Parts: sequence; structure tokens; C-alpha cells
Amino acid sequence: MILAFACIGWVFAATLVAMLPMRRQYIPGITLLIAAPVLILWIGISVAWWAGALALAAFVSMFRNPLRYFWAKARGQNPQLPPELRP
Repeated sequence: MILAFACIGWVFAATLVAMLPMRRQYIPGITLLIAAPVLILWIGISVAWWAGALALAAFVSMFRNPLRYFWAKARGQNPQLPPELRP
């Protein structure tokens, strides 16, 4: 039951962050990005491996652009931020 409430809370938090202007999404978005693998692992252990795999697919789909950015940074490339996020 706690897992369900944690997942529902994460979904509501992600929805609220998506409603923020782009410049204000960075910090809460990173927090959600860090919290998601913990929830996905928790789902995989508590429910079943296939439920964790579905949650991982949904996570990668939702966070594809930030994950692409961090992947490029990890490979040593210099990806460009969108104009609305540049200082």
C-alpha cells in the first residue's frame, strides 16, 4: 500500500513540475529523475520483474531528453541546452 501511495505521489509531483515554466522545472525535475529509479527498483522487487520493466520503459519515455543530455555529457560531448534554459 505504501508503494502505491509513493508512486501516486511521484505522478502528482511530476504533473505539477510539468506545469511549471521551463526555467523552474530544473531542480524539481532532477529530484524526480533521482527518485524514479528507487521507485522502479521498489516496484520490481515488490510486484514483479515485468512490472519494474514496464515502469522503466515509462520512465525512459518521459525523461528521454534529460537522459539524452546526461548521456552525451557522460560521453564527453558538449550538448546544447534549449534557449529557454540558457542563463
